[in-house]
Amino acid sequence: VSLAELSLMNKLIHTSLVESQQHVEILQRDPNSPLFSIKTFEELPLKKELLQGVYMMGFNRPSKIQEQALPLMLAYPPQNLIAQSQSGTGKTAAFVLAMLSRASASEKYPQCLCLAPTYELALQIGQVVRAIGKFCTDIKVNYAVRGNQVLKGTVLEEQIIIGTPGTTLDWCFKQRVLDLTKISLFVLDEADIMIDTQGLSCQSIRIHRSLPKSCQVLLFSATFKEPVRAFAERIIPDPIVIKLREEELTLTNIRQYFMVCQSSDEQYKALCNLYGSFTIGQVMIFCQTRRLADWLAGKMSQDGHQVAILTAELTVVQRASVIQRFREGKEKVLIATNVCARGIDVQQVTTVVNFGLPMGPDGEPDFETYLHRIGRAGRFGHRGIAFSVVERETVGLVHKIEEYFQTSIKQLDPHNMDELERLAA
Repeated sequence: VSLAELSLMNKLIHTSLVESQQHVEILQRDPNSPLFSIKTFEELPLKKELLQGVYMMGFNRPSKIQEQALPLMLAYPPQNLIAQSQSGTGKTAAFVLAMLSRASASEKYPQCLCLAPTYELALQIGQVVRAIGKFCTDIKVNYAVRGNQVLKGTVLEEQIIIGTPGTTLDWCFKQRVLDLTKISLFVLDEADIMIDTQGLSCQSIRIHRSLPKSCQVLLFSATFKEPVRAFAERIIPDPIVIKLREEELTLTNIRQYFMVCQSSDEQYKALCNLYGSFTIGQVMIFCQTRRLADWLAGKMSQDGHQVAILTAELTVVQRASVIQRFREGKEKVLIATNVCARGIDVQQVTTVVNFGLPMGPDGEPDFETYLHRIGRAGRFGHRGIAFSVVERETVGLVHKIEEYFQTSIKQLDPHNMDELERLAA
């Protein structure tokens, strides 16, 4: 799954903020500049219409990243900012609040410009603008995206423009309908995806160079690795950097077991024994191929289980819908290929099953995928349990995983129901 698809899925399924215990770091070049944080939205210089919109969205209090970022975004004089934080932590709502605060309803021209890497992400940001700005009826939004054609001579009256770099460039320099010299706030969302996608970073830099020096720049990224850092330094003078430390996936809070079976039918029987013993929470089952996932989903459905299936052949919107239904408990079992192995948080998941181990093209274990698969059962420090149901010829891979992660994976008898029930207890 591409970074852009993963980002869109997370935006679609995170209807509330992810609660995180991670530490927030703030880096700034001027140690004499005062830094402020807030614990309530009322402490911010927000119009009452915006406060209404925030509460209508279900945000009762700021997230960790919002506590630190919002006072900086809304400060006078405006501050340039880089904010790094994972999906679901409130980044989009934060910069949407900044745009809606900076935009003057009495001025009928574009004042805030937000760039996103894809059409779908631009529209998703627009939905957040409409939701939070529901009561700011005089502030309008337009989209510089494919399919939204404008003719030369068009006078744009919308205060906020959300677009992709290519179409925005076209509006600025070919159609000449977007005057960048009047932009007072520039937001660059998903910077890590911009850098990963050919051409987008160059287009973004070209747009930025045409902005006035007084324009406030806000850059958002899920990572702050060296390519993002270098890109940020090219376009943002003297930024304050806010980092939410990346969550370290760890195996210490996840109990791991494996079962050896003679065939896929015996693997399925072992899986049914497992599922019959572990009824707490919800279960994710990972398969190496779509064909195996389809077969397993069919077998479980025939046996009366409520099962959802997630594969790369589904559209992003379909995948997000499947995940949302699973999060709401409408299905207790989610069968997935590696499309779901990282980045998707379902806090109710206590058990993960590998229906066969993840392998690379060389037949060796795919260690990173194994880590991210079983990490679904240990989100946010919760305790979890992971089972691998393997055929006899792949037992050697289990021992390689143990050696690689310096961990212990205990063997269970797939037919010993007493042992499984003791484990479940």
